[in-house]
Amino acid sequence: MKPLEAGDPIRLGPYRILAVLGEGGMGKVYVGQDGEGRAAAVKVLHPHLAHDTNLTQRFVREARMAQAVGGGSVARVLDARTEGGRPWIATEFLTGPTLADAVRSHGPLDEPAVRALAAGLAGALNDIHGAGLVHRDLKPANIVLTTTGPRVIDFGIARPEHGLTLTATGQVPVTPGYGAPEQVLGQRVGPPADVFSLGAVLVYAASGQHAYEGSHVAAVQYEVVHGEPRLDRVPPALRPLIGPCLAKDPASRPLPDRLVRAAAPPRGSERAWRHGAIAQDITAREHGLHRLTTLPGGAAPRPVSRRRLLTGLAVGGSVLAVGGGAAAWWGLSNRAGSGPFDIPAAVETPQAKVLDTQKGDYVLGETPAPLWSISSAVPADSPAPLPVRDVIVVAAPEGGIAARSVVDGTVRWTAAKAVAARRYLSLSDRLVAAADGDGSLVTFVASTGKPKWTAPADAAWLLAADDEAVYVVTGDRRVRSVGRSDGRIRWTVGVDADLGADAASRGLAARGRLVVTAADGTVVALDTADGRRVWDRRKQSDDGRAKVALSGRVLCVTGKNLTAVDVVDGKELWSAENPKPPNGTPVFWGPPTIHGDHVYATVLTFPLRYDLRTGRGTDWVFQTLIECDPPSPLVVQGNGLWSVTVNRTEGGINVVDLSEGNKTTWVFRIVRNPDRYWITADGNRVFLLDGTTLAALPVF
Repeated sequence: MKPLEAGDPIRLGPYRILAVLGEGGMGKVYVGQDGEGRAAAVKVLHPHLAHDTNLTQRFVREARMAQAVGGGSVARVLDARTEGGRPWIATEFLTGPTLADAVRSHGPLDEPAVRALAAGLAGALNDIHGAGLVHRDLKPANIVLTTTGPRVIDFGIARPEHGLTLTATGQVPVTPGYGAPEQVLGQRVGPPADVFSLGAVLVYAASGQHAYEGSHVAAVQYEVVHGEPRLDRVPPALRPLIGPCLAKDPASRPLPDRLVRAAAPPRGSERAWRHGAIAQDITAREHGLHRLTTLPGGAAPRPVSRRRLLTGLAVGGSVLAVGGGAAAWWGLSNRAGSGPFDIPAAVETPQAKVLDTQKGDYVLGETPAPLWSISSAVPADSPAPLPVRDVIVVAAPEGGIAARSVVDGTVRWTAAKAVAARRYLSLSDRLVAAADGDGSLVTFVASTGKPKWTAPADAAWLLAADDEAVYVVTGDRRVRSVGRSDGRIRWTVGVDADLGADAASRGLAARGRLVVTAADGTVVALDTADGRRVWDRRKQSDDGRAKVALSGRVLCVTGKNLTAVDVVDGKELWSAENPKPPNGTPVFWGPPTIHGDHVYATVLTFPLRYDLRTGRGTDWVFQTLIECDPPSPLVVQGNGLWSVTVNRTEGGINVVDLSEGNKTTWVFRIVRNPDRYWITADGNRVFLLDGTTLAALPVF
């Protein structure tokens, strides 16, 4: 640590700046201390770089990347802000030398310590890759040796697995001799690149020499791509562990969990961090930090009360998350209601009038006009409309997504960078979640469109959401959970089912289960806490994705049949008897709809109703709806059951009065696109997507 110099800040947010830890090309790292007396490492971008958009994006991304990693293997991010145009990041202060300092000061590590280091760093890579990230700059200077083991720092050029570049030139910074061959060549970089870097780190730890050397940078990088690593000074017993990590082909490098097992550190090897020269170094640094953070006379700084702290944050703390702008500022100390994870109150759903023939609202036997109808409101490939309180979310004709007023269909807000084809979700009727072109999650206040939090997710499309997380399908067809409270990736798992392409699979999350209906007809339930598979039902549908609906613990599944299962344990509760189709027509059950104590579903062309608890049919068949289109959603709104009937060229909407059993009340002959429609409902309105037309229909 070095004393402060002229031009160094005295205070950054809640941190009093005490000393300089180090300095690099992008900024300085200081020792900071908050009002409670806790130390932090505060990294600040150089003033002359603060106006460079690309660098500020990279700098702030570091906070986002580190925040996404759990498991305690990296330095925790405590705060991240911008003040006076100078972005800074505060992280947990790790007391100990870097691996680079330790080897320079004390020489190479012995074999047990190298094995302990390998196991610890491989575990850290598991945590990083499990969060969907690639560190990209693992090297001795970015590894801190603490009493609890090695910790990884500096996520300055970390990226999601699908990310390619950071800089304006398209060249990713590489530490010579530690970046993988594919990284040197500017090719796509995935988790195996970090394994290569780990191999180079272990060579240095075991021998005190770099795995690749040369007279200049270009010579070193040439050796990385074309030469062989220098393992001659690595103990022979460690070469089988280290050598495979340095394979030229990324596919030939071992996975981190395999490295944890292969390292096989002997019992007691963790004492390398608690005894001997490195432990003495850690102790000396702890004493130095104590002297620095204790006032003369041995008095620690006076703690700030929680009330005063909260008041100060409410007045002076600033955290801004910009979903569509040039950068996203992330932090943990947010003003009440203003931070990216502070969720606004849900607005009231404006209720439309329920029409009554007794009051002259419409003439019995005639169909009332739509409440509103807008042609060319959506592109031809818009996903299903999503009502969220006072808006309905659809794809925007010019690209992105749009939220239209449910009252009159006017556009309330748009988000140009959201990709509608990746789908969108309601988060507690307060936020709308979508994905941008990079697969990052972006969220907006439903009523106003104000951007909120953004998180890296590599989302090919969105599956479902509950109170805790948003669940997505990743680019490599895994399922991923992203926490709603912090934007961190909670877990990522493979699913033994074909999730398809182009948002072919869907999801439903409740009761601690994420139910995924895969493109191959399989239904899989995952534990939302850790992604563990709990139960599955294979081949529920012959023609693709099965359909599901949930009430309490009862999950109704349609496809080849209509079955009710317990969503928690997958136990079958009942199954409806399939009708005997004429001429051997395959049986197909359409999407189920649950309303009250009943579940409705269409089989062949008949909408049927069953008791949700017992599965007993009510002998209630809508004889007047024999032309109901089986794939049509069934919607209950007001006193009616709504469905679509089509022929080859056009169609209409049939509305059955539920109170009278089988009486067709209204027929809207307005569907012009029989192969491109959807209906949904909320607030006494039924919304119809008909090709590129969006309309709202009244209810009775």
